[in-house]
Amino acid sequence: MSGSSVGGHRSQSAVSRSAAARRLGVLGEQIAVAWYLNHGYRVLERNWRCSFGELDLVCATTSEIVICEVKTRRANSFGTPAEAVTREKQNRLRRLAGVWLSDHDEHRDQIRFDVVSIVGLEVTVLKSAF
Repeated sequence: MSGSSVGGHRSQSAVSRSAAARRLGVLGEQIAVAWYLNHGYRVLERNWRCSFGELDLVCATTSEIVICEVKTRRANSFGTPAEAVTREKQNRLRRLAGVWLSDHDEHRDQIRFDVVSIVGLEVTVLKSAF
């Protein structure tokens, strides 16, 4: 019964998979940060949270703020990471960006929403993804 819940508690294998998924997500965010820094962006926030949710990365150039959703997978077995950014998720990210902008004194000409898709060692940055 690997991964099942008994009496409201997850089995050890489910906890291990959950911890592994968190480690993979952290690694993906580190890779995304490195990509943005190597391409001349400043990283303003990592894992910014409010009551509406979380922004993975907020980056900036002199002319734009970039809200970045990072999706990391070991393989494309269940679709590409970018496919996990549904319309509902896009709307939530837009709302979160509005909250972030109202809470911070960062002004640029444009705001852009990127999705960084990481599968194995392959990094794809979808600029202006939505």
